[in-house]
Amino acid sequence: MNLRLVVENFMKYGVLICIRCHDYRRIDIFYSTLLYALVPCHLLVAYLLELGAAQHARSALGRMKRSADSNSKDDPVQASRSFQATWYTIAWAHGINATFCLLVTTYVVYFHINHPLIGSICQVHAIIVWLKNCSYAFTNRDLRHAYLNPTSASTLPELYSQCPYPRNVTIRNLAYFWWAPTLVYQPVYPRSPTIRWLFVLKRVAEGFALSMFIWLASAQYAAPVLRNSLDKMATLNIASIIERLMKLSTISLIIWLAGFFAVFQSILNALAELMRFGDREFYTDWWNSPSVGNYWRTWNKPVYHFMRRHIYSPLVGRGFSSGFASTMVFVFSGLLHELLVGIPTHNILGVAFIGMLVQLPMIYLTAPLEKMQGINGRVIGNCIFWISFCLVGQPLAALMYFFAWQAKYGSVSRLEK
Repeated sequence: MNLRLVVENFMKYGVLICIRCHDYRRIDIFYSTLLYALVPCHLLVAYLLELGAAQHARSALGRMKRSADSNSKDDPVQASRSFQATWYTIAWAHGINATFCLLVTTYVVYFHINHPLIGSICQVHAIIVWLKNCSYAFTNRDLRHAYLNPTSASTLPELYSQCPYPRNVTIRNLAYFWWAPTLVYQPVYPRSPTIRWLFVLKRVAEGFALSMFIWLASAQYAAPVLRNSLDKMATLNIASIIERLMKLSTISLIIWLAGFFAVFQSILNALAELMRFGDREFYTDWWNSPSVGNYWRTWNKPVYHFMRRHIYSPLVGRGFSSGFASTMVFVFSGLLHELLVGIPTHNILGVAFIGMLVQLPMIYLTAPLEKMQGINGRVIGNCIFWISFCLVGQPLAALMYFFAWQAKYGSVSRLEK
């Protein structure tokens, strides 16, 4: 950040950082703790559902072996129908359990937790657990199918042989998946031999230091810009709004980059080391993205792997086009983003959802640039990505939701009165 701007900020506003000025209530802490404590209950239900499905699969396999020994021929159509009926029952039960957990959190955060940061943490955790529950159900469905059809078991990764179905259906296995830094369930993961405690300490220190930096930057630099934009937003002064967006883009980019490093480099690596989780590729060089599509494939690998494994690939495998599958991925992602931003701020504006849908035409626009011969196309694509990323995406969303929050609870509603 330019040193002159830092000095100018302090001269204009003084020191805005105040440790005791955070407006949170004790009831917010109580509700957030209660919501976190309820998660193991939903995971226990998921385990019991899979345990029942595994017992059913064992019984079905036993009947198949007895039929083979007696040289009787089972109707393969009937066997397929039995498997599908069991899966539909388990799928509905999993869906109700996981969605009930998400709905309870969403309701409590929207109506009872006032502080947006506390609400955001609760909502993020609920969405993560919901995605993990879905992956747990889908993957065990595939493993169960391979268990009952040994010819298809050869397509499973060799790593899975270390913990074959149904031996993976245990409380310990599910608890490990709950804490593992991944959204895609596997019965077994590559593991590191030991825990490097010094590495964990360094990553935790990084995460703490970056969290403090984000707090300081938000309070001292972002908050004044946002507050000074309220009257411009209320009067729809377009020129002033654009000027505020450009001013906000710098600090929002710095805060986002610090948050990205804190989460994907520090926190996830510390968690992976504690869990001895072997796959540490949480992101790749998204900053060099030659297209918008490349950015979405590289900046958040855990979410990308979930979307590809459980939404994109199944749709393409069922005969849908890749364009339709990509659209469904971004529609689903848009809904999650709206839940993540709109619920904690108590304003369902649709800005986050529309922002995700707008990515689709930008992906199709920049995709040819990525495939062009030479470096010019990739440079142009990277420039388009950074302009849209810095000036349009985050600053506009932050301004809209902050204005909506102030209109509902703060200075804008008082001004209008």
